[in-house]
Amino acid sequence: MSETSDKIEEIRDQKRAELVGEEDGSAGDSDSSETAPSEPIHIRSADHFEEVKSTYDVMLTDFHADWCGPCKMLEPIVDELAAETDAAMAKIDVDEHQGLAQKHRVQGVPTMILFADGEIAERIVGVREKSDLRRLIDRER
Repeated sequence: MSETSDKIEEIRDQKRAELVGEEDGSAGDSDSSETAPSEPIHIRSADHFEEVKSTYDVMLTDFHADWCGPCKMLEPIVDELAAETDAAMAKIDVDEHQGLAQKHRVQGVPTMILFADGEIAERIVGVREKSDLRRLIDRER
C-alpha cells in the first residue's frame, strides 16, 4: 500500500508541476525554477532527491521517522509551509533512506536542512516554531 501511495504522490507531483508550468507560461523553460507544490514532496530515492533539489530554488528538507514524536509535531507545520510559501518541502524517512540521512550527516530526527540553489543554507535539529522556519525560508528568497 505504501508503494502505491508513493507512486500516486509522484504522479500528483508531476502533474501539479506540469499544470503550474502551463499556467505561468514556463512549461519547458529549464532556466527558471518551478513553482513549488502546495504539499510536501515525499522523496522516493537518492535520484529523486537530487532531481527535486535541482528543480526548486529553495527547498526545506524534513528528515523524519514514523516512530518519532517530535517529527509528528513538526508534520503539520511542514504541511502549512508547503501551502503558504514558494519553497518546496521535501520529506525523507530516515528508516527508508538511510543512505541519504548518512550523506547529509543526520544524527537525530527531526533534522531539517534548508537548501538554496542546491546548496545547504541552514541545518535545524529539533522542532522549531513555524514563524522561525518561515523566516529562514524568506531569508533565502
